[in-house]
Amino acid sequence: MDNNIQTLKKWVAESDNIVFFGGAGVSTESGIPDFRSVDGLYSQKYDYPPETILSHSFFMAKPEEFYKFYHDKMSMDGVKPNRAHTRLAELEREGKLKAVITQNIDGLHQLAGSKKVLELHGSTRRNTCMRCGKHYGYETVSEAAGVPRCTCGGTIKPDVVLYEEGLDAGVMNEAVRFISKADILIIGGTSLVVYPAAGLVDYYKGNKLVLINKSATGYDTHANLLIAEKIGEVFAQI
Repeated sequence: MDNNIQTLKKWVAESDNIVFFGGAGVSTESGIPDFRSVDGLYSQKYDYPPETILSHSFFMAKPEEFYKFYHDKMSMDGVKPNRAHTRLAELEREGKLKAVITQNIDGLHQLAGSKKVLELHGSTRRNTCMRCGKHYGYETVSEAAGVPRCTCGGTIKPDVVLYEEGLDAGVMNEAVRFISKADILIIGGTSLVVYPAAGLVDYYKGNKLVLINKSATGYDTHANLLIAEKIGEVFAQI
């Protein structure tokens, strides 16, 4: 076992106040594409850039085009949690992990059994009619042909934070509270370039900042422990 992973395993064994902060890299091992890697969504060609398609104004103006992209690249059909998700849920049940803070919208942490999950960017598992406010599950949207419609005729929108939309202040405040009180902060599968989410790291006050990411981040020099491995493989060893 790698020395850094051994150290992480020891820290986890000794702590009961761990917070995990994760991004797209947590779910790539489940088959969900990330955004910024060579093969990520931002490197692929569409009639419109993905950043444009995933914006509030584009959704309002061209919902048909939005849902074409959604069904093509954001479908969660058949996607299952990987070892990172399941081990985090185990650590919570063991009383060690206090919260999972995620930038992902796939709901895989909850499917793995995690209870305290703060979703900074929302979730495709929840959907709401923009006219009457009725709530729908994932299946309603995934099985719809074209733009999903409510029984009232309104357009159903995934409860995800699109570009041009603000993050939920309550979720952000709770994330700050957990991070600022954490003994160990484990950051995994995120490039830490998306703000304001990435700025949450600055609220950590401890001396056990763990970064698990295949590629370098701007926070590498701040880490007390740096592990450049696949996150699922790391969690399988702790």
